[in-house]
Order: sequence, then structure tokens, then C-alpha cells
Amino acid sequence: MTRIFLSPPHIAGRERELVDAAFDSNFVAPAGPMLERFENDMVGYTGIKHAVALSSGTAALHLALRLLGVGAGDTVWLPSMTFIGGVSPVDYVGARPVFFDVDPARWTIDADLIETELKAAAYSNTLPAAIVPADLYGQCSDLKRIVAAAETYGVPVICDSAEALGSWSGALHSGKGARAAILSFNGNKIITTSGGGMLLSDDPAFVAQARYLSQQARQAAVHYEHTEIGYNYRLSNISAAIGIGQLEQIEAKVARRRQIFARYREALGIIGGVDFMPEADGTRCNRWLTCLLFDRDWGDVISQVVRHCEAADIETRPLWKPMHMQPVFAGADYRGGRHSEDLFSRGLCLPSGSGMSDDQQERVIETLIQAIEKLRPASRSAKDALATSGTVR
Repeated sequence: MTRIFLSPPHIAGRERELVDAAFDSNFVAPAGPMLERFENDMVGYTGIKHAVALSSGTAALHLALRLLGVGAGDTVWLPSMTFIGGVSPVDYVGARPVFFDVDPARWTIDADLIETELKAAAYSNTLPAAIVPADLYGQCSDLKRIVAAAETYGVPVICDSAEALGSWSGALHSGKGARAAILSFNGNKIITTSGGGMLLSDDPAFVAQARYLSQQARQAAVHYEHTEIGYNYRLSNISAAIGIGQLEQIEAKVARRRQIFARYREALGIIGGVDFMPEADGTRCNRWLTCLLFDRDWGDVISQVVRHCEAADIETRPLWKPMHMQPVFAGADYRGGRHSEDLFSRGLCLPSGSGMSDDQQERVIETLIQAIEKLRPASRSAKDALATSGTVR
């Protein structure tokens, strides 16, 4: 049997044709017409007015923080439950992260907590230099509330939408309304450029300055003139060609991942003690990964389920380990309760790639049923329950 990965690249459109066109043009470096086209296509899709394609989502966040003037002595507020690539740039600019708990109803940074802590920080003159909510697993943050609260105190918001291309809150794409939004096109994301990212903003000057810094901060001179330090962060024209082909399929990819989520919920949701990541009212989550949640009375089962699936050559993974629990951030300031820790202890990411076949998903479901049977032998038989529903053949 072939291995089933969590979220592998899914190449199913005109990517090769577009890459061949890029080769034929001889633009194989971080410059060329495919770059501009990819940026324009993303602007057209998201409705965020300006974009610059970069080497990673982490690079995008780094540039955004630098452009906001975040530096030594500053703090940046972020959710604790996120990927480290959405936090590391805070250290790059010399600032200090302050981690916040998530709202258990949507698994993203707690907007109530943000509002409360902003009021307290204003009183104590300790406001953050920026707030960076993350759209976890494609779930839109409560961005409108967060931006409104932050604007009251003059605090800019950068939305980490790395996992949320194709996610919408009403008529607004994830990240729309923040000072800037970042996307990731890593190999495991809903679309990929093999590796890459993007910074988007409605502010043309912000994106123009990011573009300048991403190209080694070269001045407009006939020779190489530099008045400040920049970075080699530009995406290649070849990678952009892949991105164009991938973006053409975004709605189909979202639809397939949502279909995969629905099938998991249908097959496994009838088992007592198993739940799934919610979808906030008025939003469309891209369901980048299907996230399953075991009840607390199951105990410490995540590692056992992961091992069982691994033995069947199926990749599963716990939810992101909260940043305030990571050794690298030992002693970091943390605000809120313990919802992030609770989700990490009970949550599991399931294979969710848009290229996964129905038969492959059934193999994952049956493997999970086997694991559940071993873990809950005294409970109502998961196998019997699923046989009643027609899931197990």
C-alpha cells in the first residue's frame, strides 16, 4: 500500500504548461512576467489590493514587522496555538512575543481576551507594537473585532492567513481588513509553489516597500547602491508559474477538502467522545486539515492513535503544540486560560489532501476505527456503530 500523507502537493491543472512557458521565456530567476501575473491573480481572488510574492510566509511576516517598525523592547501579541514560522520573525526583529489563549468556539486567538488586555495595557502604557492573529487550520479569526479593538489604541494588526487561502468571513477573504495579511505556499498548503509565500495589503506603499526590501533594498541607481539592509526574499518566476496553475484550481481544492471533512464527520462523528474543529458562524473554512478531537475521558490517546496509523503507513499528527509550551519560548508571557493546552492534548490532524481518493480516505477511516476499538473496548463498539451506518464493509 502507498503511504497516505497528511497534506501532500496536488498538481492537477496547467502547472506544467505554465512552467514550460516560463522556461521558454528564460525567466527562471526571481523576476519575470509570471511573478506579476501570480500577484495580480491573488489580488483578484482575495480582494486585497496589493501583493508581493516571496520565498515563504515567514519572510512575509518578517517584512511586515520590520515595515511597522517593530524592534527591540517591543512586544507582539500572538496566539499560542500556531506554527513556529508565524512567531519566529518576532525574534528576528528583536521583539518579544506575548502568547494568548484561543477561543474554544473557533480555535483562534480569543478576541474577548484581546479586548480586555488592550484596555489594561493602555492603562499601564504597555501596548504591543503589533497583534498577529492566525487563521488556524483555515478557520478565520474574529478579525473584525480584533482590528476594531486594536485601532482604538493605534495598534496595527497583521493577519497570519498562512493556512487560510480560500477561507472567507462573509464576503471578505481571510486577512482582509488587517494592515497586512500573509499567505504560505509551502508544499503542504492548500496550494503550493513548492515553497513560497505572499504579503498582501490594501496599502500600496506598504507593499512597494516590502518589494524593495525583498530585493536586497537596492536603490534606483545604475550601479548597486544600498542605504539599508534588505533581504533575498523574492519568489522565483518558475515557482510563480506553478502558483498560477494552482490558484486556478483553488475553489475545487477547497470543495474537495470540505468534502473530505464532511466524510470524516459522517463516519466518525457518531462515535461517542469524538468531535471536530468547529466552523465559525458566517464563515467558510477551507478545511486545510480535518482536525478530530477526543473527549477528555479518553485520556492520553493521541500518541497511541498516531502510532497505530503510522504502522498502517498513514500520516497523522497532533495539533500544533502551543508556543508557550515550547522549550524555545520557556518563560514567555502567556495570557488566558488553558484552552490551547487542552486542544493540543486531545486533537489530531487527519489526512486531508485534495488529491486523496475516496478509497484512501476509507482506508484512513477503517484504520482509525481499529485504533478506537483498541482504546475504548468497554464503550459502545465503534465498529458496531459504524457498521449500522454502513461505513464498515
